[in-house]
Amino acid sequence: MELYKLTAHELIKKLKNKETSAQEILSSLTIRIKEIDSKVNGYVRRSKENMDSPLVRSENDSHSGTVPISVKDNICTEGLNTECCSKILGGFNPPYDATVIKKLKEAGMPIFGLKTNMDEFAFGSSTENSSFGPTHNPWNLECVPGGSSGGSAAVVSADEAIWALGSDTGGSIRQPAAFCGVVGLKPTYGRVSRYGLIAFASSLDQIGPITKDVEDCALLMNIISGYDPNDSTSSDTDVPDYAKALVNDVKGIKIGIPKEYFVQGLDPEVKSIIEEAINKLKTLGASSKEVSLPHTQYAVPVYYIIATAEASSNLARFDGVQYGFRSGGLTLIEMYKKTRQEGFGEEAKRRIILGAFSLSHGYYDAYYLRALKVRTLIKQDFDAVFKDFDCIITPTSPTAAFKIGEKVADPLKMYLSDIYTISVNLAGLPAVSIPCGFTKKGLPVGLQILAKPFNEEMLFRVAHTYEENSEWHKMKPKV
Repeated sequence: MELYKLTAHELIKKLKNKETSAQEILSSLTIRIKEIDSKVNGYVRRSKENMDSPLVRSENDSHSGTVPISVKDNICTEGLNTECCSKILGGFNPPYDATVIKKLKEAGMPIFGLKTNMDEFAFGSSTENSSFGPTHNPWNLECVPGGSSGGSAAVVSADEAIWALGSDTGGSIRQPAAFCGVVGLKPTYGRVSRYGLIAFASSLDQIGPITKDVEDCALLMNIISGYDPNDSTSSDTDVPDYAKALVNDVKGIKIGIPKEYFVQGLDPEVKSIIEEAINKLKTLGASSKEVSLPHTQYAVPVYYIIATAEASSNLARFDGVQYGFRSGGLTLIEMYKKTRQEGFGEEAKRRIILGAFSLSHGYYDAYYLRALKVRTLIKQDFDAVFKDFDCIITPTSPTAAFKIGEKVADPLKMYLSDIYTISVNLAGLPAVSIPCGFTKKGLPVGLQILAKPFNEEMLFRVAHTYEENSEWHKMKPKV
């Protein structure tokens, strides 16, 4: 079997047994990318120089020990451009590594020298809003891979990467993982350092893994988790060994099934597949009961008020003065205007304007402050359910992957793609999406599992048990 098809834990075992080498793994991946990424467009800046020297070297050059990883284009990597797939950050080469990158290098892990494609500044649910063009879903090249971490999910699904990092602000790891038939985990807010992640919405963003199976996800979380004094939102909470949570046992686990997630708008085929997955867990010893999260209906408007407000503040720093793209102008103000007009894409402009409006005088109390209050109510809904239940299970997305261009002209319709994932970010919870079936058209469906804050172990236990008793994660697209 070609090395690029294997999981990280399978490759680590081969490396330990001296059955392969890091260079052979790298060569296998490089050949695979050259063969198919022109179809998928999961990586950006595929220059000859990148492909000839596809690793970012660290000072101790310890890249002979383990498996290379691919990284989303909004996570800073010293020596490698990080542009958020936006023209306005064109040519930005960070002078430092994000904390997660430092942790990977300290673990001897090579950083693949091609960043993964994404929606500009993580603004989107389809990876169509990229200055490098849209990424295509490996299961159907006419469909989106989800977003904003669509590039990371697509390259893992298409075996162009062994594993990858993405970021999740409202579902941007889990939704593309569901669309591409891979595993994607959004950690508890504060579990993984955000230092070096170019901010979209600071109170919502989290870096997390996208992998081929649950075991790889646990291994990667062991490396990237932990307290970071450089991140004021980082939690000084002990990090367990997540690999120990990989037990094939859900006996006695109590699952809550929120009735608000199984209503009109959920594709009947997706609903049937999710219900079948829940029944599978019940036959393995878990129990389930319908629960209520009454403020779910407000999650989408609350999210898009808070997220756009924070985005408008965070993106104010991009003005053409210190770094990135700069346009001309006779005066400083004219240069600011032209730089932002030409440098930002349409979706970025839309969100900046919405956020600025929400924060403006006369509207702050009516929109932003009220959204913060409802956000608290959404969190309290989850707190109440978790008093009696170990985890919550929902669909990851109301539909399977949709066609490229299908929702671009209707932003509200696009925003509803994240209706089942954004509450997790608002409440700061951990959640994972795992493959649980396919539609009649052959598109993957994702099962979302939610747990209490800092209880990623529960996610790994339930997800691993389901995976051990199903074959969906073994399915591969014929791209």
